[in-house]
Amino acid sequence: MGAMSVSRRQFFRYSGAALGASSLTALGFSPTPALAQVRPFKLARTTETRNTCPYCSVSCGVLMYSTGDRAKNSRSSIIHIEGDPDHPVNRGTLCPKGAALLDFVHAPTRLTYPEYRAPGAKEWKRVSWDFALDRIARLMKDDRDKNFIAKNQAGQTVNRWTSTGMLAASASSNETAFLTYKVVRSMGMIVFDNQARV
Repeated sequence: MGAMSVSRRQFFRYSGAALGASSLTALGFSPTPALAQVRPFKLARTTETRNTCPYCSVSCGVLMYSTGDRAKNSRSSIIHIEGDPDHPVNRGTLCPKGAALLDFVHAPTRLTYPEYRAPGAKEWKRVSWDFALDRIARLMKDDRDKNFIAKNQAGQTVNRWTSTGMLAASASSNETAFLTYKVVRSMGMIVFDNQARV
C-alpha cells in the first residue's frame, strides 16, 4: 500500500474540519437530531398581503403574512413582515424602522380607534368612527363656510379655501393621491401635499 500524499492546503482543511467537529462534539452538539427533524415552512399556511411602509416618504413596499382562515368571526394575525422584492422603490430592502414593522403592529400602545378630547377636558375618550368622521366633516364645512373666497379684489372668480390644508399619507398610491387631489381641489383648498412621492 502506497503512502498517501497530502498537500499543505489539504492538511489545513482536514485539520480544521476535524478540530471543528471535535469541538462541537465536546460541547454536546450532535447534528443527527437536527438533520433528522423536518421543520414546516413558517409561511406555508399564511395569507400574503402587499402594502406600503407607513413611516416616511420613501414608500417602500412590504409583504405582510397573516394567519387565520378568514372565516366570518375569526381574527387574522400578522406573523411576518418583509420587504417586497417586486416593488420598484426598495426592491425588497427595508430600513431598520421598516424591518421592525411587526413590533409596531403588535405594540400594546398602538392606537387602533379614534379618540376625542372635548374643549376644556383633560382626558381623551374613545369615540366611534362615525362620530369622528362626522365631527371632521362638520368642522371642515364650518371652516369652509366662514373662510371661502369666491372672488378676489379684482372681481375675478377664484373659489379659494385658504384656511385649511390637506396632507395625504405615505401609504397612498398614485391613484389614491390623485383622487385625494381631485376631492381637495374641488372644495377649493390650495394647500395640498402628499407625503410620499409614489
